[in-house]
Amino acid sequence: MARGEATPGMATQGGGDGNGDLAELRRRLDEVDQSLLEALAARQRLIGEAARVKASAADFVRDPAREAAMLRRLKETARERGLDSFFVGHLFRQILDHSVRFQTDHLVGHHDPQRQGQHLTIAYQGTEGAYSHIACQHHFDARRPSPVYRGFDSFRQALEAVEAAAADYALLPIENTTAGSINEVYDLLHEKRLWLVGEEVLKVEHCLLGLQKVPLTHVRRIASHPQAIAQCSRFLTRLSHCRVESYTDTAMAARRLLEERDLSAAAIASEEAARLYGLEVLARDVADREDNFTRFVAVAREPVRPDLRIPCKTSLAFVTLHEQGALARCLDVLASHGLNLTKLESRPLYGAAWKYLFYADFEGNVADPKVDAALSELEGLTRQMRVLGSYPVSVVGQ
Repeated sequence: MARGEATPGMATQGGGDGNGDLAELRRRLDEVDQSLLEALAARQRLIGEAARVKASAADFVRDPAREAAMLRRLKETARERGLDSFFVGHLFRQILDHSVRFQTDHLVGHHDPQRQGQHLTIAYQGTEGAYSHIACQHHFDARRPSPVYRGFDSFRQALEAVEAAAADYALLPIENTTAGSINEVYDLLHEKRLWLVGEEVLKVEHCLLGLQKVPLTHVRRIASHPQAIAQCSRFLTRLSHCRVESYTDTAMAARRLLEERDLSAAAIASEEAARLYGLEVLARDVADREDNFTRFVAVAREPVRPDLRIPCKTSLAFVTLHEQGALARCLDVLASHGLNLTKLESRPLYGAAWKYLFYADFEGNVADPKVDAALSELEGLTRQMRVLGSYPVSVVGQ
């Protein structure tokens, strides 16, 4: 044995007990973690002060130039301290995004003192650990006191909870970069007289989960939500020996693994679901595309009128006149007023064969006179039109 090489059970320092050394290191790590939390709490208090100042004095919410300079400085300092600059940059982007989200909520009025102490109830489709539940936490967890999240079996039930005042908001997925639009949600938005008041864009990272670490050749059944199955079609094609089953949501498929205790069964769900239900990750990143994002919309009984300093989208539904070039003229109105169209969707108009209801999203706020003028002009070119809401755009890391 080489000089200085430790035998099993030897202390790593000064002849002391190795377990004792580890316990001391863990105690010191806990102290550092507590200091980090206290620093984040102090930062959050300063962000609250900044939000109040901006509400009355500033003409902006986000300052991209300052953020870029701050990230450059922090990454350089990280390198000097021997830290991973990529990790530090990623961490502080998350911190900055949270700060912007909090300040945006403040300007929208979500931190109204009259509402302090009231617990919000948020409805979503699915069970705990589903992507909709994760999106809810991203979107609403900055609110105080902490919201209550309530899962429902269907999109309809989630919206009906809002209608009946059993929930304050519903957060529903409306489109995905791989699987496309979620038509049922579009149809429900037309049916229900509710309002869009926010959006959340969530990066979806599908994993294959199992009860234990087993080779993929041992898996015989894979369950997940139909949308997740569609988003992982290439991966599933390679597992031709597996039967694919649809479940109400991804987290429910994961939870069923615990109930069935079948080592040959697996589920496609989030890594968060694996942690929640004590499952093993058999394969990561099994979606067809890396840029797999789902856009969610927040729905409420009353609209919001965001401050003009907040970047916003406006969503509307309309039926064109039945004449040549009708849709083109409607879209020209938005372009002529300098409004950028970000989404156009058509759905069959119930009760009118071969006629369509169009949904459109564009960048702009109904409180802006330019947008108001465009909507007035557009209404004159349609058989019917309804503004579904103006709301802050999703806070997404730069």
